[in-house]
Amino acid sequence: MTAVTLVPSSHVDLLTKPIVGVLTTLMPGGQPHSCLVWVDHDGECARVNTTLERQSGRNLRADRRLSLLIVDPTNTARYLNIRGDGELVHRGAIEHLDALTRTYTSHPTFYGHVYPLEQRDRETRVTVRLHARQITMDAIHS
Repeated sequence: MTAVTLVPSSHVDLLTKPIVGVLTTLMPGGQPHSCLVWVDHDGECARVNTTLERQSGRNLRADRRLSLLIVDPTNTARYLNIRGDGELVHRGAIEHLDALTRTYTSHPTFYGHVYPLEQRDRETRVTVRLHARQITMDAIHS
């Protein structure tokens, strides 16, 4: 991976508050695929969680390029758009998902509360670390 462009401190809150983001990956034919995601920040990279079986996970296995858009719900003129490459991290992915679950819901864990417990054995969870190449923000902060 190349050097990471860091999210400016003025917009890190968009990654640490429970604000749903829009993750866009590339389908095999090059067309975009977008989905809603829970987001957090590890101090260096924005992170989302998915499975290798879902479309976004399948897309990222083939092409790591992605985009993440987060709009401030209290001021829709304020946003953060990250374009870069996704790093798929298997280790700790369930724990990451459970941390996101506690941030975005009142549940302690994802499987057994948000999704059926049996689903856990049918999915391969990954944390996607977004290595930013370009960051765009609202005009006031750009």
